Order: sequence, then structure tokens, then C-alpha cells
Amino acid sequence: MRAEQQLSTMRIDKWLWCARFYKTRALAASAIKGNRIKLNGEVVKPARNIQVGDTLIIKKPPFEYSIAIKKLSPNRLSGSQAALLYDETEESMQTRAQLSSQLKTESAMYPRTRGRPTKRDRRHIIRFTRMESNTGED
Repeated sequence: MRAEQQLSTMRIDKWLWCARFYKTRALAASAIKGNRIKLNGEVVKPARNIQVGDTLIIKKPPFEYSIAIKKLSPNRLSGSQAALLYDETEESMQTRAQLSSQLKTESAMYPRTRGRPTKRDRRHIIRFTRMESNTGED
């Protein structure tokens, strides 16, 4: 009888962990406390019970997921099986794909540096700036 109750309702922090949105239940609980998770449009607490058919909005910056719960699982599943626990809305998938492509193009425009310049890099920078300042004075 207890197993049936666990499968009809489940804590939201445990479900987020089982569905692999977060690595630990503690991270899931802190996300809920930080108002990054909404259940049926409402801010909730980590101990709130969910059931099949509920909708969640999960904000994991820079992305936002809008999902409907399909199944409840008493334990953590593999990634492919965890994806069967929910249905993501088409609009949410399109928004995430668009944002992902936008972030990729922005990162291509602004490549990351490796950190502080080495001594050799600084010499090249100094030579380059001196050459540039000498050509401007002529």
C-alpha cells in the first residue's frame, strides 16, 4: 500500500533529482527555495507533492524548461529513461534551441582568452602598441 502512495504522489525535489534535472536532491531543493521552479504557475516548497499531469517551469539559467509530468519514479533512472518521465512543450524546446544557437554565435564572436598573458605575449603586445603609436605620429 505504501508503494502505491509513493507512485501516486511524490516530493517535487525528489522527482527533479530522479528526472535528472539536478545532480542531488539538495541542489533541487535549493533551486526550489530560490524560486527557480514553479508548479502549475505557483512558487512551492521542496516538500510539496506532485502528481502526474502537473506542469513545471524550471529555470536553469540561461535556459527555461516548461514540462508536463508523465510518470513518477521511486528512484533515479538513466538519462534516456528519465526523459520518459516528462513531456517538454514544443514552445519550450524551440526557445531553448534558439537561445542555444544565439549563445554559440556570440561565443564565436568573442573568443575566450586563456587567462593572463605570458611574458612572451606581453612583449608582443608592447611591440604592437609601440608600432601602432609610431605610425600614428607621422
